[in-house]
Amino acid sequence: MAELKKVKSSMMNAVHDLPLLVARDEGFFRDEGLDVDVLVTPGSGQHNSDDRALKDDIFKRGLEATYDQGQCDQFRMCEWGIMKRAVEADSAGLRGRKIVALGAAMSSFAIAVARDSDAYEPEMLKDRPIAVTPNNGSHFTTLKMLEGFLTPEHVKTTGAGTMLQRLEALRQGKVAAVSLMEPWISVAQKQGFRLLIESHSSRSEAAGDDLDGPTLAAMFRAQARAVRVLERDPTPYIHYFIAETGDLLEPHELQTWRLLHAAPQPYTRERFDDTYNWTVKWNMVVPGATFENTVDNRAWD
Repeated sequence: MAELKKVKSSMMNAVHDLPLLVARDEGFFRDEGLDVDVLVTPGSGQHNSDDRALKDDIFKRGLEATYDQGQCDQFRMCEWGIMKRAVEADSAGLRGRKIVALGAAMSSFAIAVARDSDAYEPEMLKDRPIAVTPNNGSHFTTLKMLEGFLTPEHVKTTGAGTMLQRLEALRQGKVAAVSLMEPWISVAQKQGFRLLIESHSSRSEAAGDDLDGPTLAAMFRAQARAVRVLERDPTPYIHYFIAETGDLLEPHELQTWRLLHAAPQPYTRERFDDTYNWTVKWNMVVPGATFENTVDNRAWD
């Protein structure tokens, strides 16, 4: 029997990484000749998360530092977050990374307010603090959701800690609203908070030049197979979400209809142009990057 090729891939939160976990659990990576070690690099979504995913310097956060130190080969984040990290790593003198695919998870995010809030529409959050994780999915997706209602100067985002901590900040009236992802959207609804608006946010896959195209292709085939399993029935994997809440949810309380997945696919030039220009517009990434120096679809070569 041929020796399995070892790959180290990181995950932060189940809503972003469920196809990766399913592919590992069901042996789909092994079927592709891979031994994929999934390293947990906690994001802001675990009930016991610390501040590693919240540092002002994004390259000192847990996942990014793990990758830069060579402890993992491949990772995924929100599409805009990967764009920022792929564009700015070289200028920061850090380990290079490219966008290598549009990922398998379209993570759900929502903006929640207190039950008795006087905000009933997104535009009623004008100039009012909304808690996010800066330069991560909750931040970018909040801007995405609000830009149809408010001009940029009237969108006020702020930090208030992890998902659990920002719900407490909202409960105490320290912020007007919070940006949440699943399973914390379901937690917020269970606890009586009210949702103003929600959206899905696509992941991007990132890797360094040392992870070859055939290996990436095998990883993406395994994740595509996992997506088909999740489309049929995600309930066997709900335990990952429940664990992240510290059992604040019962399995039946997670609103699985919000989960959305699709097979990984090439990251197109049009998608790069649209996403990069949007990120530059919000002053969240440096200008001057190109498709050629940011994207590498070698898995499909």
